[in-house]
This record gives sequence, C-alpha cells and structure tokens, in this order.
Amino acid sequence: MKIELCPNCGSTKHIKSGIVNNRQRYKCKSCNYFFTVNKIGKKIDDYYVNKSLQLYLEGLTYREIERILGISHVSIMNWVKKYNIKRPYNANYHPTYKILNSKELGAYFQNTENLHGAGVVVTELGDKFMLIKWERFKD
Repeated sequence: MKIELCPNCGSTKHIKSGIVNNRQRYKCKSCNYFFTVNKIGKKIDDYYVNKSLQLYLEGLTYREIERILGISHVSIMNWVKKYNIKRPYNANYHPTYKILNSKELGAYFQNTENLHGAGVVVTELGDKFMLIKWERFKD
C-alpha cells in the first residue's frame, strides 16, 4: 500500500523508518510523527446510509431502523449528526410500519379500507417492501 500523506499533519514529506509487527513504519520529516500503513476500516454501502436516513426522517426510531436494516443504531446516530439531519416534530401522529413481500403488498392495496385516513409511503428493502403509514392520535 502506498503512503501518500502523514495522518498527523498531512505532509507528503516522509521516510521509511523500520518495520513494526511486519508492517512498514514511516516518519514524517515535517512533524517527526511515526506511523504505519493507512487503516482501511469498514465502510457501509451508501444505499444503507441513505435508507437509514430516509427511515429516520419518516419517524422511525434508531432501534427500529437497526432491527430492519441490521445496522447499529450508533452508526445511524452518527450519520444523523454528520449530515445534520433534523426531523420535524409533530405529536399529532405516529408512524407504523410493516415489511411485506410483493404479493402481500398487492393484497394490502386491494383492500380499500387500508387506503382511508392516513398517508402511506412504500420503500424498497432488498427483495421486500416497507410500508410506512401515519396515523393520527385519537383524543
């Protein structure tokens, strides 16, 4: 792996400085910082980031999104902070959701009682569909 920048100061001036745990060690000539190869780390597909933020805006909690997508609620919280997502607060309604396959979704929309009195959003989740419905609180 080619090292391009010092992780401490961002300088391109570095030299080889030995081997530690079978990894090449480098020394930055600008700030005298010692470092090894860049950490690659794990990256979650952007599809799941977008889907998580969309579900968050639809009113689902972090833990509900975690159960649906299989992504840590802490990651979702970090994405909400990173992208500065603000969810409008309205206490007059709350979302309910169902995960359906294509046949179940077709049967759901054939019943006209399901289409009365609430907004509905359908979003794709892999080979299934998620139906989010807003219902107003009854006084």
